[in-house]
Amino acid sequence: MHIRVLGSAAGGGYPQWNCNHPNSRRARAGDAQAKSRTQSSIAVSADGERWLICNASPDLRQQINDNPVLQPAADGPLRASPIQAVMLTNADVDHVTGLLNLRESQAFNLYATGRVLEVLAANSIFNVLNPAFVTRRSMRLGEPFAPLAADGTPLGLSITPFAVPGKVALWLEDAAKGVDIGAVTEDTIALEVRDTASGRCFFYLPACARMTPELAARIRGAALVFFDGTLWVDDEMVRDGVGTKTGQRMGHLSISGEGGSIALLRELGIARKVFIHINTTNPVLLEDSPERAEATAAGWEVAYDGMQLEV
Repeated sequence: MHIRVLGSAAGGGYPQWNCNHPNSRRARAGDAQAKSRTQSSIAVSADGERWLICNASPDLRQQINDNPVLQPAADGPLRASPIQAVMLTNADVDHVTGLLNLRESQAFNLYATGRVLEVLAANSIFNVLNPAFVTRRSMRLGEPFAPLAADGTPLGLSITPFAVPGKVALWLEDAAKGVDIGAVTEDTIALEVRDTASGRCFFYLPACARMTPELAARIRGAALVFFDGTLWVDDEMVRDGVGTKTGQRMGHLSISGEGGSIALLRELGIARKVFIHINTTNPVLLEDSPERAEATAAGWEVAYDGMQLEV
């Protein structure tokens, strides 16, 4: 099973367009130890030819241009794409906006929970995805299914979506009703992705507000886990003077400390652990930082655009 990291940064990318944080200044200066990153997304393929994209980043057009495996074959028809399906883990802007880049009457299947599909249906801008070409398919939590290519044939994958602690997308928050931070609902899900031929699998969790016993049991002993790496410490953005919200308020578990992901996943026997969805303020973006060294020493990798993995 082939995996490509298309984008590894959190919403806004790295550097964010209006961010003057020292991390962002280093990236803009072309510092080799502070590589720029687009917004979070991965692509998966069982055969290396037909691809499923997990989350449609606003940077999807650039990501396709940066990854030839997602481009039409030179000897193929005038309209074609190896992208056969798109799967959404929530309705965050940085995970759904890229759908608008796929509006040129190209057939593919769009998978999401019923809740996220309702959100898309309620927003008429997504009508640019012509239903004659794009089929919207609902997936049920806890039920494995085989995603299909545009022609209806199986992609050779089995995917089980499951809810993780999170919150509703920022643009869907209702201040009058309040926000249930850490709720386990269809608003934030993770994916268990399995190769049907080999049986090998990995987990994709780009957002997670807290660790639960059920989640720990599910990912224990996994060959590969992509995990929410948004912030190093919970008050990072407040402390650095570039925001007013904590990681918890945004629905993200921090990396460091006794209650952070490094500590919480340490004893789970996961063979390969990769941080993804990393905010522009997070010092692990800097390859020469003490925080990167600490994460590396703890057995973690930090995802970067173009990273290739196999399971």
